[in-house]
Amino acid sequence: MRLPKTAHTSRPWRIHAIAHDFRLEDVWALPTPGSHGDWPRLVALFSGAGPAQEPFVTSPLARALFAIRWKLGALFGWDKPDAGLGARVPTLRDRLPDDLRQDLSSSRNPRFTTVYETEGEWAAEIANRTMHGVLHLGWVPDGSGGYRGQMAVLVKPNGPFGHLYMAAIKPFRYLGVYDNLLRTIGNRWQATAPAPKP
Repeated sequence: MRLPKTAHTSRPWRIHAIAHDFRLEDVWALPTPGSHGDWPRLVALFSGAGPAQEPFVTSPLARALFAIRWKLGALFGWDKPDAGLGARVPTLRDRLPDDLRQDLSSSRNPRFTTVYETEGEWAAEIANRTMHGVLHLGWVPDGSGGYRGQMAVLVKPNGPFGHLYMAAIKPFRYLGVYDNLLRTIGNRWQATAPAPKP
């Protein structure tokens, strides 16, 4: 379910100070009901720290859209190393206060680089020729005694071309990607649920 942007901005997340110059693009409630102790399982689902996962997009349409994107990226050089983190833009890890600096060797996501993790908050980043983006997860009370995941996407487009690119892909994100993404996350969350104790 898509949430109003205040669902993200009203919470005291650490990301507000770290990515203060990024634009909040989307906020979603994730189909990941759980208890307070399930937070590490959600981070593992996204970071690749748990068992190896297939891509979150599984529908033919979503896979086709991503395949087109990667082909265009290869053709126009959008994803070359000199367009990424530490080259075109510095990593957000350079902005972290001392208490958030940590060893992140367990993160193996091939697309996103983890920025930091706390008890209930995780952020990862990606950069290319079009934009610098942040994927932010939070673990929030669901109003009935449990918790659920909340996902926010923040971006900093790279100049006029980046703004044009973000505008061009917006319809495809809503029509072909997000629904499939959320459904796949929900299915994998259920599949990785621990067996009930006897």
